[in-house]
Amino acid sequence: MTRPTRILVVDDEAAIRRFLRTGLAAQGYAIDEAENAAQAIELARAHAPDLVILDLGLGDMDGAEALQQLRRTSLVPVIVLSVRSDEKEKVRVLDLGADDYMTKPFGMEELVARVRMALRHRLQQQGEMPVFHSGDLAVDLARRLVTLRGAEVKLSAKEFDLLQCLVKHAGKVLTHQFLLREVWGPAHGEDVQYLRVYVRTLRHKLEEDPTRPRYLLTETGVGYRLQAPA
Repeated sequence: MTRPTRILVVDDEAAIRRFLRTGLAAQGYAIDEAENAAQAIELARAHAPDLVILDLGLGDMDGAEALQQLRRTSLVPVIVLSVRSDEKEKVRVLDLGADDYMTKPFGMEELVARVRMALRHRLQQQGEMPVFHSGDLAVDLARRLVTLRGAEVKLSAKEFDLLQCLVKHAGKVLTHQFLLREVWGPAHGEDVQYLRVYVRTLRHKLEEDPTRPRYLLTETGVGYRLQAPA
C-alpha cells in the first residue's frame, strides 16, 4: 500500500494549524504538526515529510533560521507562510531555499495548488525528465529543442539557458538574483533589467499574448516562475 504524502505544518498559532490540518487532510494528505522550530526540526528528522509548510513568526526561532537548519540536511519542499509581505523578505527566504512563499491571510484552494506544484517540482527533479511539457510548450533539454504547438521555436543560446533553468525548477519561484547567477554568473547578480529584457524576448517567442503570459509568470518584485504541468 502506498503511504500518503506527509506534510509537516509548522505554526505557533493553534487555530492556523487546525485550519491547515482540516483542509489538507481533506485532500488526502497525512499531517504532522509543530508549534515551534525545535519541534519542527525534530519531526522532520524523525518522519522525513514530503513537504513542509513553515510560518516565519515562531516563538523560539525565526522561521528563516529554521529553514536554514532544515536545508543543512534535507531538500524537502518548503512553503513559507508569513504575515510579512515585504518583497525583500520574500527574496531572502527564497534565496535561503524555500520553494514558495504565501502571505497571510490565504485561501485553502490556493495553498493546495501551491502544495501540488511544489511536490511536482520535486518529483520532476528526482526523475531528471529530459523533455518538459506544459500545455502546448515542449522543451527537450538533451537536444536543446523548443517546440510550441509542434513547431520549432528558435532561441539564442542564452535564451535557451534561461529557459532551461526555469524548466529545471518548473513551478518554483526563482528570484532575479538566482536566475542571474545561474545563467550569467555571479558578476551579473544585480542586473535585473538585463534579465527582464530576456524574459520579455522569451515571452514574445513562447506566449500567445505576451502581456498575459500562460507559461512564464512574474512574481512581482521577486522573480519568475515557469508554469508547471497541470
